[in-house]
Amino acid sequence: MKRFLDFALPDFDGTELDSVLAALKSGWITTGSKVRQFETSFASDIQARHCIAVNSCTAALHLALEAAGVQDGDQVLTTPYTFAATAEVIRYFGAKPVFVDVRPDDLNIDAELIPSAVTDRTKLIIPVHIAGLPCELDTIAMLAAGYGLTIVEDAAHAFPASYRDRKIGQGVVDSQDYFTCFSFYATKTITTGEGGMIATNSDEWAERCRIMSLHGISKDAWKRYSAEGSWYYEIIAPGYKYNLTDIAAAIGLAQLAKADRMWERRKYIAERYHEAFRDMPELQIPHDRDDCQHAWHLYMLRLHLNTLKIDRAEFIEEMKRRRIGTSVHFIPLHIHPYYRETYGYKPMDFPVAYTEYLREVSLPIYSKMSDEDIERVIAAVRDVVAKNRRTSVSLQAS
Repeated sequence: MKRFLDFALPDFDGTELDSVLAALKSGWITTGSKVRQFETSFASDIQARHCIAVNSCTAALHLALEAAGVQDGDQVLTTPYTFAATAEVIRYFGAKPVFVDVRPDDLNIDAELIPSAVTDRTKLIIPVHIAGLPCELDTIAMLAAGYGLTIVEDAAHAFPASYRDRKIGQGVVDSQDYFTCFSFYATKTITTGEGGMIATNSDEWAERCRIMSLHGISKDAWKRYSAEGSWYYEIIAPGYKYNLTDIAAAIGLAQLAKADRMWERRKYIAERYHEAFRDMPELQIPHDRDDCQHAWHLYMLRLHLNTLKIDRAEFIEEMKRRRIGTSVHFIPLHIHPYYRETYGYKPMDFPVAYTEYLREVSLPIYSKMSDEDIERVIAAVRDVVAKNRRTSVSLQAS
């Protein structure tokens, strides 16, 4: 029996181990010089003015909303086609997530629907760069400026990605303050095991996020046990325990050094999948755009269910029988019990998000995959389709 091909695996070599060992041997394993080095290197890579490393993208989003002044009773626009963290951080403040449906081509937030969702209580907008393909940021930035909204980009999937020659994390226009929040979770394009990063061009917001990430303690609290530090500190706000460790940052530095090589491999895998599936009427390959660099964190295939005798769940089971791991991105938030029961949402309140979810299946796409792995995935998909393809007669009947 062939080995099971995991849906996602990190791409580690000896560099991560060497970097972690160096951190361990230094005797400083919590937030320290490695974290600052990681922040500086990441900021240079994405051309951001400030980067603040934290222990998750969820923490990054939370701190961004806190710095932007979100309060009880505010409303925050975002998409239902995302992971739990995007909306749950809004609820941390007693604010209301207001969902805006997605576009059928790329599953990113539909900017044309944003104006109808804005009220006098709307504070900010969280666009999600789904799968690593950037949203229409120019339109979103124009709308945000017109309505006086802050932009907090959920870029958990979007490193390294770019939009119209600007890196995701650099901001849309130089004159507009923003936040961009990245994830370094185990399955992401680079990983620290658990971790995240906040990028912003605002000196004030960067300072607030840094202070609030470590108990609301005054500037450079992490140095207080070092030769350069002082025992004295002041708590200026009730903050959080969101700091990244030097051990995690050491992994991140090794990953960042080979991020371009890993992206090139994912791009190659996406191109192979495109070639293999483009002419199959049962399948819809992911959307891409010429004005963007897609990060290819996910390869979100969609099934034309009227051409198949099986549904999406059965397709996944068929792939599992062929020893191939897959996943679904995402179960829309508005159909989960909490949001359904709290706000009374029904599945078709956001028809594009719901109907596209029913036919989406994500294929493995990570740089550690061998050429043989890629061909196994292609062969499995083609075999499942071939064995479950409707005939022309049954198509007419349906």
